[in-house]
Amino acid sequence: MNQTDRLLKMLDIELPIIQGPMAGNMKPDLAAAVSNAGGLGMLPCATLSVGQMIVEAGQVRSLTNRSFALSFFCHADPGDTAAQERVWLEKLAPYYKEFGVTQAPPTGAARNPFDEKYCEAVLKLAPKIAHFHFGMPKPALVRRLKDAGIVVISTGTTVEECKRVVEEGAEAVCAQGFEAGGHRGIFLSNDTDIAQQVGTMALVPQVVDAVNVPVMAAGCIADARGVAAAFALGASAAWVGSAYLLTPESKISPMHREALKNARDDSSALTSLFTGRPARGIVNRLMRDMGPMNPQAPTFPNAANPLAPLRAAAEKAGSGDFSPLWTGQAVSLARETSAAELTKELAKGVPKIPAD
Repeated sequence: MNQTDRLLKMLDIELPIIQGPMAGNMKPDLAAAVSNAGGLGMLPCATLSVGQMIVEAGQVRSLTNRSFALSFFCHADPGDTAAQERVWLEKLAPYYKEFGVTQAPPTGAARNPFDEKYCEAVLKLAPKIAHFHFGMPKPALVRRLKDAGIVVISTGTTVEECKRVVEEGAEAVCAQGFEAGGHRGIFLSNDTDIAQQVGTMALVPQVVDAVNVPVMAAGCIADARGVAAAFALGASAAWVGSAYLLTPESKISPMHREALKNARDDSSALTSLFTGRPARGIVNRLMRDMGPMNPQAPTFPNAANPLAPLRAAAEKAGSGDFSPLWTGQAVSLARETSAAELTKELAKGVPKIPAD
């Protein structure tokens, strides 16, 4: 059995098209629509409480009887970042004044790591697949998921990271190229040193040669040509994020949608400003003013807290200058269409692979 057929059977899907999870930017409708079209829909859970996750997973399940995945972050607890947040808030003060913001920023984690509480809930929800970003959960949690028959997959940004997650129990791996939108899945190297991050074309074939599990290619795949290229590199599936943001099932803001529609290949950059960790988004005023990678941004995920009231006020005024406008470098190739139609169009790039 070739690796693509192995992956399709493992995930119980018809098409090797994976909808990347995009926390805060999609509705359960999107995951369900992709799954109903034959691909794998994924529900991002990092910005959801356990209760919210249960509700949204239930919404996905009410809309599809096909496989879908729940996706989680595996970052470490940042500890007390109050001092960092105060310093960052001082830097943001002129913008607060400009937009007349008076409310205090929120406190607490803006994104939650996968832990025992989430694991208990996932075991009850019993999705077909659980996906992890920023490494893998504790070994005991991985064992519990796999013992329950849940397929575990993860992301890596280098050969070494992809090998590590496989060693720790991942049954398939997403090789995330430098071009990909949203958060980098970095977890072994220093996430502030992004100069050595690897592009999709170089990364995917090296990962395919290094691991014995199916490899899903992510980064600059927005149409059937990108899918065909991923398979030419040896991937078993194409992992697509940004293109799905232009579907009606995403929940991005009007300014985010407009920015995506006008994006060019050089419109985005990796930035730590919005969360404290490198993520690719469209360059806006905050990134130009502060520099996209700023060492004073509070530790992930708490850089989001000082920005929250400012972002809300700016968006209310119709500005995306203080919002994370996540995107990959190929979003200009995407077209506004339904998630189901996009999935089918992407699948046209899948080659006819003979069985072994």
